[in-house]
Amino acid sequence: MRSSLLKVLGALLICSGSAVAQTTITVDLNNTSANPTISKYIYSHFAEHLGRGIYDGFYVGDTSKIPNTNGVRNDVVAALRKMKIPSLRWPGGCFADTYHWRDGIGPKDKRPAIVNKWWGGVVEDNSFGTHDFLNMCELLGAEPYVSGNVGSGTVQELADWIQYTGSDNKNPMSDLRKANGRDKPWSVKFWGVGNEAWGCGGNMTPEYYANEFRKYATFMGSSEGKTKLFRVASGASDDDYNWTETLMKNIPHHLIEGVAVHHYAVIGWEKKGPATGFTEEQYFTTMQRALQMDTLVTRHARIMDKYDPKKQIALVVDEWGGWYDVEPGTNPGFLYQQNTMRDAMIAGTTLNIFNNHADRVRMANLAQCINVLQAVILTNKQKMILTPTYYVMEMYNVHQDATLLPTKVSETDYAFGNEKLPAVSASASKDKAGVVHISLTNIDPSKKQKITLKLNGQNFKGVSGRILTSAKTGDCNTFNAPDKIKAVAFNGAVLKGNTLEVTLPAISVAVLTLN
Repeated sequence: MRSSLLKVLGALLICSGSAVAQTTITVDLNNTSANPTISKYIYSHFAEHLGRGIYDGFYVGDTSKIPNTNGVRNDVVAALRKMKIPSLRWPGGCFADTYHWRDGIGPKDKRPAIVNKWWGGVVEDNSFGTHDFLNMCELLGAEPYVSGNVGSGTVQELADWIQYTGSDNKNPMSDLRKANGRDKPWSVKFWGVGNEAWGCGGNMTPEYYANEFRKYATFMGSSEGKTKLFRVASGASDDDYNWTETLMKNIPHHLIEGVAVHHYAVIGWEKKGPATGFTEEQYFTTMQRALQMDTLVTRHARIMDKYDPKKQIALVVDEWGGWYDVEPGTNPGFLYQQNTMRDAMIAGTTLNIFNNHADRVRMANLAQCINVLQAVILTNKQKMILTPTYYVMEMYNVHQDATLLPTKVSETDYAFGNEKLPAVSASASKDKAGVVHISLTNIDPSKKQKITLKLNGQNFKGVSGRILTSAKTGDCNTFNAPDKIKAVAFNGAVLKGNTLEVTLPAISVAVLTLN
């Protein structure tokens, strides 16, 4: 009887959220000069012509009562600048391979309307085009990443677009740009050569696409300015390792700077599950899918290493994030979903993975920036809210262009049923001022973690930090309660010599600063 009672009490303790797990993390601060730099472009974003991502998200038009600069919301610009958005991918996604850039230049009242065949069949008036996007990137302090149309476009069309945006010489494209009000070029560096060529970009075989890439890349040439183009090949879906192998083998390396890969943390494409009100089983499965990113990056990078041992070609994860059923009552083609602490867990663990693979992963683009999929911002007319994912991206921006510090995390399990996942993930870096930052996530919804951080190779005088956490994985910010979840000061770390003792709550993301 007494034994049974103790078992019941033990189970209640675990369910109460007061259970504690022990974790040890070592951070190696020795010989950092040989370590890779965590590219700031790992923290990039994606803005497709999809749902309310562009229109009503970024762009409200210059006649809107919502405060704006040339039609772009001022509150959005301020929020993204604070988050230090390094690059923004546009105009797609699937939309890119049906987009013809000349439809979006010149006087707005003369631009032809088009039907967005991929996302809801809505009519777009092309009021947001090349000038609008590139000028917005200047407002944001972000570099543009333009996806070129390979699926329904031509080599000449893409070559002309590059010349239009980047040439300062006397030619028809620069003359056209100047006639449309922009004297100096923008000098766009990042160019995607099609999108998802294996699917909506043309249902191509990897061999066929490799040949198409060679052709397009050849005639893309340079921007005729000081900017060297960074050409990104349409990469694999998830674990299609043959796609990566075929591109690396068949594309001459002087024609390519990056190979993409796409992976979403989706439970299933037929039944994705709700964005809120999900079960723990659905939460566990989502995190399982998110953590697959480590295996995918490792294996794609291993293939790239065979053909590119000096790691000159970047792995570009230019679509990633959580994908759920749309919010009830919204257009299913708009992919509008709420953003919860589950998404903060996806962001924290995924960014740790990217940081730790900084030798090969040199750009990643969260899908998507506003009102679509795992957005960092949601808008509703005049209102704007920052999501839990926003705060993770904003906290983690301390890693941008810092030197990676290798970390090793002891085995810590988040168990559900008969399956287990690593509960804790980490990444660390040292910035140019010598300040060390350590990011930690605990995806376990019920157990806090007692973490011992061993800082090998350096002693520190003090520690501070910030944390994002909440009581439930389904907690979120709403337009009625916009500040329910936000990053706050973290006092759960105690420094003792070169050891740091940290108490990390359940479902939390923390970033520590060591001086």
